[in-house]
Amino acid sequence: MKAYFLSRLLREKILLLAFTLLGAAIWLSGVSDRVGTQWRAIKATTTDLDVQQRWLLQRERIEKEATLAIEHLDPSKSLDSVRLQNEINSLARAAGLSNYDVADSRTVRTNQFAVHSVQFSARNADIAKLIAFYQSLAQRAPYLGLEQFALAANRANPSQLTASWRVTSVEIAR
Repeated sequence: MKAYFLSRLLREKILLLAFTLLGAAIWLSGVSDRVGTQWRAIKATTTDLDVQQRWLLQRERIEKEATLAIEHLDPSKSLDSVRLQNEINSLARAAGLSNYDVADSRTVRTNQFAVHSVQFSARNADIAKLIAFYQSLAQRAPYLGLEQFALAANRANPSQLTASWRVTSVEIAR
């Protein structure tokens, strides 16, 4: 290879050297992208592991607080999935909302309790009725909770709002 290179004219040597350097630069660019991606993944994983370790170190305190909180809950006030949908319907009617929808509930169960969630959306409502619904929902805490909320104005009539909530309830296992 050395003999081939030395037997070339100067301009050919410069061209071969330029192509070799260009190829090396392209290869190094790809390597640096992969190394950067890998480094970011390592940092993200390290951060996640640190957060998990902090939670695990507080396990006893969290379990004790959860046990105390569960002791203060009244099982008769906890709602199953059907009662959750009925409660959301009655709160919406009491707040004066007329154009609303309550989606089917989803349930996540553990050995101590079940968490039910429904998606509630109200269309073309005024802000006062939405606030009244929210306040009546807040009065039912900790048995009802707001997990997610989105609000958008109607383009045709900005005083009319569309709101979407994900409401959860806790059912204590009996």
